[in-house]
Amino acid sequence: MFRAGDTVLIVACEDDPRAVGKTGRVLDEVPPGPLTNGRWTVDRISIWIAPVLVHAHEIRKVGS
Repeated sequence: MFRAGDTVLIVACEDDPRAVGKTGRVLDEVPPGPLTNGRWTVDRISIWIAPVLVHAHEIRKVGS
């Protein structure tokens, strides 16, 4: 389970493959629902990459 503000490593990303291998922060305050098809919103990846939607299996929490 992820929380808003968690730093995550993107290990796969159907939404934007350029995000793979980069870190970002989870934006969602609550677990994702049907509006995002169960995907988490990750932001602060890069100045060139907009926020992406990823499934839980596509990201790994880093740090504490």
